[in-house]
Amino acid sequence: MRDCMSKCVELSVSCPNESCRQWIKYEEDFNCTLVTVKKHGRITLREVAKRMGVSFVRIKQIEQKALGRLKKQVMAAK
Repeated sequence: MRDCMSKCVELSVSCPNESCRQWIKYEEDFNCTLVTVKKHGRITLREVAKRMGVSFVRIKQIEQKALGRLKKQVMAAK
C-alpha cells in the first residue's frame, strides 16, 4: 500500500486502484487516504465528510456508533 502511495505522489498522479482499501474519490489527495494523513495529519469530521461525499451529520452518527461499540467492549473486558 505504501509503495502505491509513494509511486502516486512521486509521479503526481491520482491512484487508479479503486479496489484498494485506502482509495477514496478525492483527487486533491491523489485518491488515497494515506496521502491525506501524510499531507494534513489529523483532519476534522467536516473534512472527512467532504472527502467521503456525505454530510457532516452522517459522519457524526458513524463516530457516535463507533464510540458506543468501543465503550461496550471496554466495559465487557472489565
